[in-house]
Amino acid sequence: MRSGSKPATSTGEISGVRATPILTGIERGILDFMVLYLRTNTYQPSIREIGQEFGIKSTKTVSEHLQALADKGFIERDPSRSRAVRILSVDLAPSTVSLPCFRTLEDAARGAHRPPAEAHFSLDRRLAGGEGGFLVRAPGEALADAGIRDGDLLVISPVAAEELEDGELIAARVGGDADYYRLRKMGSRNLLHPTGGEGARAAISEPASLVLLGRVSALCRRVDPLPSTAPIAH
Repeated sequence: MRSGSKPATSTGEISGVRATPILTGIERGILDFMVLYLRTNTYQPSIREIGQEFGIKSTKTVSEHLQALADKGFIERDPSRSRAVRILSVDLAPSTVSLPCFRTLEDAARGAHRPPAEAHFSLDRRLAGGEGGFLVRAPGEALADAGIRDGDLLVISPVAAEELEDGELIAARVGGDADYYRLRKMGSRNLLHPTGGEGARAAISEPASLVLLGRVSALCRRVDPLPSTAPIAH
């Protein structure tokens, strides 16, 4: 080592730049749960409630997870009080809504039986369409005709069947698996054209017969590569 040079460290800093703290799976899940709980109830869950949510019987173990989140700068807490936690660097404004993000449309369509969301993202309510919506990863190049690329995150907003307009791109279940369709109105009938030019179109005479998951109202696209350790999103 040359005289005057500084030794390398393992603290996550390079040339004075601090790396983003990495959360474990359970830490990320607990932080997501706390954000959603706070939005719903206006106060934080107790340590016991967090334990019940994640099947952790020991309150000491939950407290250790919370302390790890505090050490990594995601929350501030008072260990002597059950609900004394303040979430840092998360937008909790009423003008935003937190939407779950799923890997596939089929995962999102399972209702109460769907798997846990990959993450939650905070979006403006005017973009998200309010509560009940979700995000899902675009299915490869199947929606390329709509200008949607592999890797895009689609915003699926809740909508009543009678409110759908001609030409809209929707997510629905028609007989089998959940899929994306282009809606065409033909008098009293709604024609659903499968995306990607594959499959036969489906005619829907009664709006109630359509299992509608929502309309594709927006998409989120990164214009630069994802970092190797992306920060948590809400």
